[in-house]
Amino acid sequence: MKLAFVTNFCPHYRVKTFESLARTCDVDYFFYSTSNEWYWQQKHGVRSGDFRYTYLQGFQLTRRMRVVPSLLTKLWRNYDVFIKCINGRFALPVTYLVARLRRKPFVLWTGIWMSLETPFHRLVFPLTLWIYRHADAIVVYGEHVKRYLVSLNVAPEKIFVAAHAVDNSEYNHAIMEGQKAALRAKLKLTSEKVVLYLGRLEEEKGVDYLIRAFVRLNPPDAVLLVVGDGSARESVKALVVKHGIQERTRFVGYVAPEEALTFYAIADLFVLPSVTMPTGKEPWGLVVNEAMNQGLPVVATEAVGAAAGGLVQSGVNGYVVPERDSEALALAVERILTDDKLRDRMSDEARQIVATWDNDRMVKGFQQAIEYVGCRNIS
Repeated sequence: MKLAFVTNFCPHYRVKTFESLARTCDVDYFFYSTSNEWYWQQKHGVRSGDFRYTYLQGFQLTRRMRVVPSLLTKLWRNYDVFIKCINGRFALPVTYLVARLRRKPFVLWTGIWMSLETPFHRLVFPLTLWIYRHADAIVVYGEHVKRYLVSLNVAPEKIFVAAHAVDNSEYNHAIMEGQKAALRAKLKLTSEKVVLYLGRLEEEKGVDYLIRAFVRLNPPDAVLLVVGDGSARESVKALVVKHGIQERTRFVGYVAPEEALTFYAIADLFVLPSVTMPTGKEPWGLVVNEAMNQGLPVVATEAVGAAAGGLVQSGVNGYVVPERDSEALALAVERILTDDKLRDRMSDEARQIVATWDNDRMVKGFQQAIEYVGCRNIS
């Protein structure tokens, strides 16, 4: 079977996934975005790999809608299966329409696990629900997405979990002590324990709740390390000043994916305090996978897909706490910081569990969906 895989762009963390699928399937990848999505750090850029791909030209009809006329002609070739991510106000309906006109299977790939509450998404939800229910198969990030779709009366037998993963080999190797010492010196750290947040600084990431949790905790021997940039940077820094914890907080700014590993290596635990917004919940949070590869226990909120999807297991490799709850965040961080045996046990569990959350497992979910639609008659 020949596959057309349509998605917005190839980020750094998807190269290995796309390469692995291309080794087992005859697939053409079509990327239609310039990576200007609101949730993407532009400095990350886009990537490519050892697979057939085309970055298609288009234009912005609106701030959130990119029109790519050539997508229609590219897809009108002799493909047996069409795979499309949930994104794309133009590309999604076009891909679905082509699949139906050619009477070929349509496979949807999604990480959304709640009904989005923006005016636009409320308006188009009937169409979204139609695609959910009439897609020939759906590939999802985790069991949390499957539960959401089943609650919408989507047939469970056509939903396949492609456990969201990174290339573990890029994140699980040891960092030289000299590299770690150099970074600690640069950050003016001595013997302090490090509580790490790494990611975008936007309202949906809930970093302000982490700041308040750190104020509640007031640990004398720990530093909060905030790595990343975004529109909430100045408000978060102002909150740090307001509470007088400048001496125990470090702001690093943007760090390239290739440089993030050393920050994980010098940390003692990782926190992802995301919150629910009208635009959705955190679909997954691959920084959790990255952190666990370096043996970091993770404290995540219930609004994080990696927690709802089973990677963060409360009391095992970290804690899952209610969102927008600084007190709960503080208690979870305190337990890990003050109990060396607990932290060591959670560190070991983090490494062991994330080792099973790999690209082979992710690609298997796609393969199962492709086999499923290949065995069905599409009318």
